[in-house]
Amino acid sequence: MSRRVNIPVKTTYQFLQVFNGILELTDKELQVLSGFIDNGEAANLCTPKTKKQVAESLGVKDPNTLNNYVKRLKDKGAITKTAKGYQLSKILQSSDSGVITIQINDERTASEISV
Repeated sequence: MSRRVNIPVKTTYQFLQVFNGILELTDKELQVLSGFIDNGEAANLCTPKTKKQVAESLGVKDPNTLNNYVKRLKDKGAITKTAKGYQLSKILQSSDSGVITIQINDERTASEISV
């Protein structure tokens, strides 16, 4: 038996909420990560310029405060450290289709998620 569930998402924040059962991010961590994704570059989400933009959008006075969130996001597996900086974890990389499809198979096979 197999079942397919389509979850429409309109914002980056909504997209991240779908995966938050796995990542266990706080609401503020979701907001910060969403800001990095929306304002940053894929090769390095956490540049000083991006930190400044995210800090302004969240009402944080000092962009360096976001370094604490970067560490938490890395520790929880939402972002990974690379030679070029920080990238989004592979599980969170989307195809920009606006729909997350989850296929649930019987107990003998694993579930598949496509984004």
